[in-house]
Amino acid sequence: MDISPSVYEHAAALIGKTPWEASRDGDLVFEGHATAYRTYRHTPIMPGIDIYNLEAEAYGGVINPPKGIGIPAIEHPLFESTEGLLGLAPLDPERDGRIPMLLEAAQRLKETFPEANVRVPVSGPFSIASNLVGFNQLLLETAIQPELVARALIHLVEGQVAFAQGVKAAGVDVAFFESAACPPMLSPDMFRDIELPALTACMQRIGQVVGHPIPCIIGGDTTPILDAMLETGTGYVVAPFETNQEAFIEKVQTRPDVRLRVNCDLRIIAAGTKDEIHAEADRVIELIGDHPNACMGTGALPYETPPENVLYIMEYVKGLG
Repeated sequence: MDISPSVYEHAAALIGKTPWEASRDGDLVFEGHATAYRTYRHTPIMPGIDIYNLEAEAYGGVINPPKGIGIPAIEHPLFESTEGLLGLAPLDPERDGRIPMLLEAAQRLKETFPEANVRVPVSGPFSIASNLVGFNQLLLETAIQPELVARALIHLVEGQVAFAQGVKAAGVDVAFFESAACPPMLSPDMFRDIELPALTACMQRIGQVVGHPIPCIIGGDTTPILDAMLETGTGYVVAPFETNQEAFIEKVQTRPDVRLRVNCDLRIIAAGTKDEIHAEADRVIELIGDHPNACMGTGALPYETPPENVLYIMEYVKGLG
């Protein structure tokens, strides 16, 4: 069985840098993820440290340096309402924010490791909106002005397609993330009515750019929205630890064409004993059973995760064949 650890801010730890330092310097993004790949030989490589900030910062959001090893975040919304999103011009991947820096780092990783699958993290519209408007305001307007929010989300699609075109031009691929839209932030009905049209348009158009269906990676309790996620045409879904993984896997059983990743409990990977890590791997393997198109995942590795824990679970799972 394959195992796919998700390395973001943890890459900074491997080179002795804080997430803030690594996130602002293309050479450090490259060095951190190159070191991670040399250590873990994982797939895919997803260069980035604070992946959900990238587009929001490129649109004008401000990130202040966090203390210590804190993960950078946009502290203050750029707009008071989702209506402000309607005035945004699409992103320019050659000019805006840190996007050019990240694409150059991804290109360097692909040139250095031509055998590797390098995928640039691209955010979904609801996740971008949550950073630019603020979660509380976005959720309030989702409840009282759903048509406005739906229009604003659709408006953000064009910029993500442009971003994907930049990824394609760099010779690498796309990983697509939309965890801000997960239940209970959105109810399943709200997800379908407000988020799904923009999510589907975004994913299908990006899929056309890169030439294949793209992953739909949403964290949280996603079993209630899995049917809607599959309607996007995705070829890859994740059963997060936070959801009913058994029910999630059962729903995917009729779709062997869709790659399934089942995530371990990150608390055990980050701080567990070898026996606990061993037991958690066995739990996930038993859940996956004879599903024909599946792998194990770790979720986003915390910064302070001991590399020996990651290596232990990878070696154990791969040793099972």
